[in-house]
Amino acid sequence: MKKKMLLLLISLMFFLVIGNVAATMNVIIITDPTGKDPNGAAAGSMSYAKNMFQSTFLMSKLHKSAILSGGEGSENLRLNSIVNAVITLDRGGTSAQAASVASSEDRILVGGPNIGIAVGGSFEAYVIEMEDNGDISVTLHSGGLATLPPGKKGAIIHLRNSVGNPLYGTATKVREETALNIGKMIRDGYSATDIVSAVFKEVSIDSGEEHGGGALNLIAGITTGDMFTPTELDGYGFPMSQPYTKVCPHCGWSVGYPAAMSYTTCPNDGTHLNTIYGYEALKNAIVSDNSTSVTVYSDIPGISQTAAEIVKSSVKKNGYSVNSITDSVNKGIKSGLLVGVDYVEPKDINVREDLRAVGVYLTPLSEYRTSPPWHLPLNPFILTVIGNIQTVIGIILILLIVFRTMLIKSFQKR
Repeated sequence: MKKKMLLLLISLMFFLVIGNVAATMNVIIITDPTGKDPNGAAAGSMSYAKNMFQSTFLMSKLHKSAILSGGEGSENLRLNSIVNAVITLDRGGTSAQAASVASSEDRILVGGPNIGIAVGGSFEAYVIEMEDNGDISVTLHSGGLATLPPGKKGAIIHLRNSVGNPLYGTATKVREETALNIGKMIRDGYSATDIVSAVFKEVSIDSGEEHGGGALNLIAGITTGDMFTPTELDGYGFPMSQPYTKVCPHCGWSVGYPAAMSYTTCPNDGTHLNTIYGYEALKNAIVSDNSTSVTVYSDIPGISQTAAEIVKSSVKKNGYSVNSITDSVNKGIKSGLLVGVDYVEPKDINVREDLRAVGVYLTPLSEYRTSPPWHLPLNPFILTVIGNIQTVIGIILILLIVFRTMLIKSFQKR
């Protein structure tokens, strides 16, 4: 237990150093409470505010659940509520018990296919529930505790506007409209991962609470990771309503924005590039096809999707071999499919075959390079010798030129 708590506290240390990281949009959606559909439960966070780090939500792959935080209280207050919520779930508590630890100043949204969904503390949220007869109910709740019982299809969405948001004042209307649309999509049979992408699109465009944040696939255990979170402290996450990357539909070559603005066709085969928006990239990252879950850690926008496809292809052909995955990624870099990153080594690949998961750490190239240096099959000593020979030849040529000039001048004097 002590070891678990130590790991938990380490994972939550960001709250103590990054200032306000409260999400203003939190959502958890469950379309398959049995947990059999790999796309049947999803969650996500967004905000107009700065510092939308992944620590605004926690996911347990073991329990297939998530805890999302927010509210107006201090960082320490939210941290204390999150720790208590984690402890409650770890001891077998319900989502309602875990969410009820939130105070009147912060917010905790907890959910998963096995425990239902609950939101506690300070919130303006809609509970969307599919009744046994197939009808959908959409109910507004304000503060205290609101729940979706275990075993039910439904969702809970919270939305407020951040101070400074140019669309301030739209949250009330957008919250209701989005909740109604969630209910319609659940009724029409859409999966949770499809719905969460639609939520990100609608909320980001209509309410301005658009910065990632990110999303989770609770059943498959897939996360967008740091795809959309700010690369520096006190910065804004990626605007989910804006173009995120351009992708070649033929070979998979991609380039992220803003560099993508310079491309209209694929440099490999001339195919017209498709523009992928932030909410679309989010969906592509968390939708599970019962294959490998790949997390790409990179500071370069737009590269994660291509790298993930390369890894999945390698695993399909050669299994969970670190060396094979390394070779495949390096071939992608060499061929130009992955631009702006250095070659990887086996230590940069983290494989968890038991979880069908692979982590890839990509290091950006320095000095504004777009491709790594060539690795020539020559010993450095040979290159040194060749260099010395060239130097000697150069000196001899200079001496010959000088000698020739002296001969010509001597001949002219005679």
